Amino acid sequence: MKRVMGVVAGMAVLVALVASVDEPALAGGAAAGAAAGNAAQAVPVTPVVWGACPATGAKQAAGEQVADGRAARPALECATVRVPLDYHHPGGRSIKVAINRIKARTSRSADRLGALLVNPGGPGASGRALTQYVAAGLPADVSARYDIVGFDPRGVGASEPALHCVDPDVFYRAPRPDAVPHTAADERTLLGRAAEYARRCGEKYSWLLPHLTTENAARDMDVIRAALGEERISYLGFSYGTYLGAVYATLFPKRVRRLVMDSTVDPTAVWYRSNLAQDYSFEHRHRQFLAWTAKHHDVYKLGGSLRQTQFAYYAMRDRLRTRPAGGIVGPSELDDTFTIAGYSNRVWPQFAEAWSAYVRRGDARNLIALYNKHGKNDTADENGYAVYLGVQCRDARWPRRWAEWRADMSEAHRKAPFLTWPNAWFNAPCMFWPVQGGTPVDVRGPAKLPPILMLQSRDDAATPYEGALRMRRLFPQARMVVDQGGNHGVALGGNQCVDRHLAAYLRNGTLPRRDAVCDALPDPLPAGSGERAPARQAQRTPLPLGAGGLLGVLGMLGLPKLG
Repeated sequence: MKRVMGVVAGMAVLVALVASVDEPALAGGAAAGAAAGNAAQAVPVTPVVWGACPATGAKQAAGEQVADGRAARPALECATVRVPLDYHHPGGRSIKVAINRIKARTSRSADRLGALLVNPGGPGASGRALTQYVAAGLPADVSARYDIVGFDPRGVGASEPALHCVDPDVFYRAPRPDAVPHTAADERTLLGRAAEYARRCGEKYSWLLPHLTTENAARDMDVIRAALGEERISYLGFSYGTYLGAVYATLFPKRVRRLVMDSTVDPTAVWYRSNLAQDYSFEHRHRQFLAWTAKHHDVYKLGGSLRQTQFAYYAMRDRLRTRPAGGIVGPSELDDTFTIAGYSNRVWPQFAEAWSAYVRRGDARNLIALYNKHGKNDTADENGYAVYLGVQCRDARWPRRWAEWRADMSEAHRKAPFLTWPNAWFNAPCMFWPVQGGTPVDVRGPAKLPPILMLQSRDDAATPYEGALRMRRLFPQARMVVDQGGNHGVALGGNQCVDRHLAAYLRNGTLPRRDAVCDALPDPLPAGSGERAPARQAQRTPLPLGAGGLLGVLGMLGLPKLG
């Protein structure tokens, strides 16, 4: 299933430092493998040695071009940072975290604001794929003052080791079994696939899985901070990256200069209950897409009301159970692909067109092309999924009885049929995970934490608004700016009101006096419709689906996830 300091000049000598991780975890338990209650142990840190990025890998990571296709301005530099596998034993075995940066361009040291770490979410998405997008999207006077640093969290991308549990060409060969079980035999088949995935991960990574947690990823961030030679860092996190940032701020409040959360995870519901909440929020967003399609019935001819487009959509899904499009796109492949429309309305015209062509003319070419672009799994996708499961299954406890899952999913499916069962099977390996889930960090905003900025869309499907409000209540230092639309990942996507708040905060710490609201950008129009577009703000090209950032998990994981 598919659901993203320094060099000693003139010498190759590294000067070993020892940094003290001196902020103990606050109230509440911490996942096993982290140094709760023993956080002051010395962690050996070596200064970062920057060099040229490898020629292989994503263009964003190698510095060849920015996400919107324009020529890159400054090239990226790349490096690795060694971090302890187990923070209980910081002098023991270590692993590597891959990082990159675009260096601050200001010539005045007094103007420099230090490092801005960026993370697109997941868990399992590459932060190195986000660095240039953020650098190009921020106003020049802001980006010039920061070293913008992307990092692949432990297990992801260019970090070592990178998790790979199965061969995606074999395990995900399309068409897969329908995610909506119709018989007990269907359930057994789907449960068997989930158990098999968990077993294979455990066989390959039994030594690593106990230490694959959000808390340890946050502690890795602090090792990166020390290796960069920074007393404090700033942070911009999207989707799951907001939870990672919140855990970091809880553990290391004195190390935070500025903190931005965009599309915020509910920290009180990790992770089983948050997935149930997503089922309902994705249903709401899917119905908005269906209503938009009905509004443009003259173009797509799929029905002039929500009820009619709902019927047309599920009729298509039922047809694909017995007659997969092109022998490839069955109902599960359709689920994976159309989940993307829950993240961003920018794709609605092309998705509606592909749907219409298939239903009205029997032309499956565009539907297959969308699946190949957004739904098909490759090696990078499988890495993201393995890390996603590794972190979420380990962060917190999951039900281990299938009867409990079945009861919860059956109830949710009656009201939210679009995503409930696909989301359940996406997470079902946690029922069989070889390592028990732990106790999440008790996330909250300590008094020592500086003011922070939260950005959130009102109808966000992946990180529902109600969960963001719960995070807001735990961080009294925060101000929230709400985009009245429904896209996931609102910063740097063309909403000038949102981006003004972001720039002001990163520039000098300015926050609105109280929580603020920004109008949403207008919904898109069908391609070639001839309709006059409403006045809208000038938009910067959003990070493409598939680049593993902002819309987070969209292209990289392509999943109904917290990106």
